[in-house]
Amino acid sequence: MFFKKQQTNEQQNKNSIYKKAQKVGMMMVLFAAIGISSGFALEKEGESFIHTVYHVYSDSTYVGTISDEKKLEQLKQQELKKAAAEYEGLPLTIGSELSVVPEKVFSVATDDKQVLGKLQNMLTVEAEVIGVQIDEEIAFYVKDMADYEKVIQELTLQTVTEQELAEFEARQQSTEPIPPLKENETRLASIQFSAHMQATEGRTSPEEVRSVQEAMTLLNKGTLEEKKYAIQAGDVLGKIASAHNMSTTKLMEINPGITQNTILQIGQELNVTALEPYIEVEAHYESKEIAPIQFKKLTEKDESVFKGEKKVKQKGKEGKKMVTQLIRKQNGKVVGKSVLEEHVLEEPTHEVTIVGTKVIPSRGTGSFGWPADGGYVSSTMGKRWGRVHQGIDIARPKTRSIFASDNGVVTDVGYHGTYGNRIIISHNNGYQTLYAHLSSINVKVGQTVPRGSKIGVMGSTGRSTGMHLHFEVIKNGSNINPLSVLR
Repeated sequence: MFFKKQQTNEQQNKNSIYKKAQKVGMMMVLFAAIGISSGFALEKEGESFIHTVYHVYSDSTYVGTISDEKKLEQLKQQELKKAAAEYEGLPLTIGSELSVVPEKVFSVATDDKQVLGKLQNMLTVEAEVIGVQIDEEIAFYVKDMADYEKVIQELTLQTVTEQELAEFEARQQSTEPIPPLKENETRLASIQFSAHMQATEGRTSPEEVRSVQEAMTLLNKGTLEEKKYAIQAGDVLGKIASAHNMSTTKLMEINPGITQNTILQIGQELNVTALEPYIEVEAHYESKEIAPIQFKKLTEKDESVFKGEKKVKQKGKEGKKMVTQLIRKQNGKVVGKSVLEEHVLEEPTHEVTIVGTKVIPSRGTGSFGWPADGGYVSSTMGKRWGRVHQGIDIARPKTRSIFASDNGVVTDVGYHGTYGNRIIISHNNGYQTLYAHLSSINVKVGQTVPRGSKIGVMGSTGRSTGMHLHFEVIKNGSNINPLSVLR
């Protein structure tokens, strides 16, 4: 019973709500009809009551409302004209993304001056230019394809000449096969860039557009501005280099004239820019030329020839070979070479020298030993006391023994007013040796003496101021400096 009563109440409520909704719906339809007819009447009676306004958005951000869309276009042209005066020759466009939504209204509520002033501060001008892409990134922008091609040309001409480039391009464009290299001919075979470089269309702010010269600086150095460092008290090259993440060698390289021995002055400026070129060009040349083959110098021992004697049995003569090689250059400097092909045209003739090995006690070897038991040179050969000193003096030896400097035969012994007790040995090879101021002599004329044998005792006889050995070497009748032949 309760359930039935409750159901009845709910049904009554629903019926009441439905009736109210019907009334509201009828009223809305009525009002709409009135509105349509009213609007129609207004439009018919006077179209001057309806106006169009323009809502301006910048990158989806609402800026404001203006009364005339033409004013926005005038503002754009004004900004472009202003930029064109500063960046002559660049194709310019408005960079800001602007959108305009028109709306019809009965009353105009706009503030053109405020909105256009706001837009003027928001508008950006961009140049439609060429981006220089190196590998996957845009390194910089240039004005147009003409400037891009000029950059490529100047970059290439840092390594090759204009004539080489012209000839290379002509060969590349020709359908004829490339002829083989001629003798003594060198030609450009290829040009290689250290990274992939290409042009791509793009837009950027006008001040970011680089001239050809600026582009070259960027490509070669990786920067347009070189950093400077002023020397301070206590600075040394190694410390400065380490502080700027480079080696001392690199620091000296980018500062010509600076070496390890340079005295740094306080306040002196050094370039500390670690240059990292964006790209480098390497030119490969093929070269074909006749090159010499060096002959070897050989020796042959001959027991029939006296030791110390040499004679050329066969003169040397260079050979010839045809060499084709690859030459690698960067910035006009050779950085490497490799042989591609080699063909011998004429074998070299090696030089052969006979070296004597025959030794006899009466003939010298041509090699002179120290004639005393140690000691030092107390007087050299040359002018002394108004006369020429024809040999050397040896003083303060360990013992007073005097030795034959080389194999030979004694040709003269005895006393001499100047030399005192002296010995002369002929070595039978154009050399003679003289030993003077001896206190005693142990050999006689005609005696054969081997090198190193004792021939006398050091003394101070003749014109002498103290105990020493006066030693001379005579070659083909003329005195020579003993120090030039003593071993």
